[in-house]
Amino acid sequence: MQKNWLIININKKYFLKAGNKIFSCQIGSGGLQSSAQKVEGDKTTPIGKWRLKSVYYRPDRVLRPKFKKKNILNIKQITKHCGWCDDIKSNYYNKYIKINNLILKDTNYEKLWREDEVYDIIIVIACNIKPTIKNKGSAIFIHCSFHDYRNTAGCIALNRKDLLYLIKNIKETTSIKFQK
Repeated sequence: MQKNWLIININKKYFLKAGNKIFSCQIGSGGLQSSAQKVEGDKTTPIGKWRLKSVYYRPDRVLRPKFKKKNILNIKQITKHCGWCDDIKSNYYNKYIKINNLILKDTNYEKLWREDEVYDIIIVIACNIKPTIKNKGSAIFIHCSFHDYRNTAGCIALNRKDLLYLIKNIKETTSIKFQK
């Protein structure tokens, strides 16, 4: 499978192209936006080329994802205490956090343990990471689609079986590219 995944627009529908395979996907309800113009909460998916950073999964709902080759990405379990900071005032902005930490009592965050199945599997995209710039977007993931296939708040969403197939076939140099 090709090392670069590309998000393409065909007749106002979005697809993720990986090698010769094409998967239907959803993007942010605000559409695609230049990463330079992206701001926290604008519901846009940032244009650019991004490395894949890590995989998170819910062990009570999904088996541990497997790669064809070992040690491609870090794999971490999602627990009830997992979160992602989206608070532009916090030093933890756009980082994984443990939400039972008392230091975070006045910090806004997104819970990774959700009642729906959307975050059963997450690939973290290295968007606005190293360096992290406050208010330039957080929690840009590839995750499972909503049951009604609605757009996201800025992430990429794929059918669960398609996402598992892609994870299995990730290469060490795989990246994802969003372009208008």
